[in-house]
Amino acid sequence: MDFDTIDKNMRRFEQSLDRVIKQDIFLVARLDGHGFTKLTKCEWNLEKLFDPRFHDAMMHTMRKLMIDSEFHMVYGYTQSDEISLLFHIDDRTFAHKERKLLSLLASEASVAFSMYVGHAAVFDCRLVPLPGLENVVDYFRWRQEDAHRNSLDSHCYWMLRKQGLSAFEAQKRISGISMSDKNKLLFSNGINYNVLPSWQRLGIGAYFTEVKKEGYNPKTQMATQAVRRELSFINDLPSGSEYDELLHQVCCCLLPPAL
Repeated sequence: MDFDTIDKNMRRFEQSLDRVIKQDIFLVARLDGHGFTKLTKCEWNLEKLFDPRFHDAMMHTMRKLMIDSEFHMVYGYTQSDEISLLFHIDDRTFAHKERKLLSLLASEASVAFSMYVGHAAVFDCRLVPLPGLENVVDYFRWRQEDAHRNSLDSHCYWMLRKQGLSAFEAQKRISGISMSDKNKLLFSNGINYNVLPSWQRLGIGAYFTEVKKEGYNPKTQMATQAVRRELSFINDLPSGSEYDELLHQVCCCLLPPAL
């Protein structure tokens, strides 16, 4: 069989499971650390509850994905060991082939994080197609609420562990009680959850802003001004309706111009 024939046949098999994400739809990629629980417990000497070094590594990874990848990202959000990235609706990188988006983003995140911390680490990736802007807002509200609930549980759990309870006893103590009761449990033990660092409770957001830069043209000997996109981190994310408003402002560039 000649090369052209076998090449055509093999590519047919290779591409048989290819899927393409529909164009003109909002798209989010969520990356999660794979096996990070074992990794952080067995290989890293991390501070409980929230290690600033781990937090910095996640921020670095999100920055690399938003700035250095080939994709056009609009907004990023990170909490715990996950990163969510919102594509610009006009992004057409690799024609939105699912396998390309998944493999490249997971690979780039794994490499960026591993090189930053000096330990091998792996991320997986999933794609979330969203039909409307309100779904985008709901998605990031959902991830923030998930961060809030997990953070509250973690603070309660580790407080009880430090008081001498076993892992089973601490988990049983907080299982099934309301978020309000968990707040009261912490407060009765001298911990005001609401004044803890925002990144521990609500995560971190990131979006691009346009910044004017002053320069000088040696040929014309005149001052110049350029506009550059810079990534800004939101270290004190709002919650509730204020977060809704922020997300609408960030995502307004995704909407078609009014007629």
